[in-house]
Amino acid sequence: MTETKLRPRPAAVQLTERAVGRIAELMAKAPDGAIGVKLSTPRRGCSGLAYSVDYVTEAKPFDERIDTPAGAFFVDGASVLYLVGSTMDWVEDDFAAGFVFENPNAKGACGCGESFTV
Repeated sequence: MTETKLRPRPAAVQLTERAVGRIAELMAKAPDGAIGVKLSTPRRGCSGLAYSVDYVTEAKPFDERIDTPAGAFFVDGASVLYLVGSTMDWVEDDFAAGFVFENPNAKGACGCGESFTV
């Protein structure tokens, strides 16, 4: 009988080097008990969903774990369908700094860029 080999599943979210670097900075000053950072899409804003990155103290059963050189990065299990194929970057300029998302699932966004719809 031949053995079926499964190919590795790609991560739901791709992280740029700058995003991994920022996660490393966050984890270096993480509160006690933090095991990584987690990306989720809570309902809020004009368009319905927003991106939220927070420290996480425990892995939930349906969260996707992505191991990076900076530490563990989690994607909220309920948010994976909204984020599949996305790229997360860290951008800094003279006036602002923050995570930026290129999300092929987003069908629209509010004028201020704080929320999106799928």
